[in-house]
Amino acid sequence: MAQKKMIQDFSERKQKNEKITFVTAYDFPTAQFAETAGLDMILVGDSLGMCVYGYSGTIPVTMEQMIVHAEAVRRGAPRTFVIGDMPFMSYQSSVEKAVENAGRFLKEAGCDAIKLEGGQRVVPQIRAIVEAGIVVMGHIGLTPQSSGQLGGHRAQGRTAEAARQVVEDALAVQAAGAHLILLEAVPPEVGRFITRKLAIPALSIGAGLDCDGQLLIVSDLIGQFQAFTPKFVKKYANVAEIIIQAFREYVREVKEGAFPAEEHCYRMVEGEEEKFLELMAR
Repeated sequence: MAQKKMIQDFSERKQKNEKITFVTAYDFPTAQFAETAGLDMILVGDSLGMCVYGYSGTIPVTMEQMIVHAEAVRRGAPRTFVIGDMPFMSYQSSVEKAVENAGRFLKEAGCDAIKLEGGQRVVPQIRAIVEAGIVVMGHIGLTPQSSGQLGGHRAQGRTAEAARQVVEDALAVQAAGAHLILLEAVPPEVGRFITRKLAIPALSIGAGLDCDGQLLIVSDLIGQFQAFTPKFVKKYANVAEIIIQAFREYVREVKEGAFPAEEHCYRMVEGEEEKFLELMAR
């Protein structure tokens, strides 16, 4: 049986230039599949707002929803490093609230770490959560919870000045004590520079090949989420097409009387059918 992955494993991976594999999951069976496939880390992302609940974005997601899904993922992947994603307004309003909610991911869901969005502006929260003994992943570049301030879901760091700001955010997150950082939707040149500059592992979701590892949203990876496909996504399957076709075949067979067939039915004990009919005729 493989050993439980720990934060030190990923620091060693960075030193050895061994890539880290990272995917989101929101439920027990998907977490099982990820662990069986050998994924290093799972993010229980607030992207479940769109991928599970059908929200238009991540803003409506609550701590209660995140805890329920994180618990399920933990049960499905007991040996994988599981990170709980801090939802909108679970950490922004105060340092105390940030520490309390971060602790819930460990105490109630058994997560190994938490992730929160933002660079220099969330340094106090990162520092306090780390001081509470919790492993922290930072998240900079495109930060969906604050996408309104960024002009929408747009790539960041595409000019020299904007790239400098992303680098400063990365350095601030590391200095605050974060153990990992996620770079979202920045040019590969920026991802490469930050990865080489930082001592902590830098993971990419749309930040290029040279980061210490890669993250994809599971619903994008398997072709389940159909609303839109970000530029950085590669679909490794199209389960939506498979599921829709299965549903269509089921509808057809039910309407035509082809399902259920004999092999799908239970039979009464021999001789009991006649007794049953006699009983019901009285």
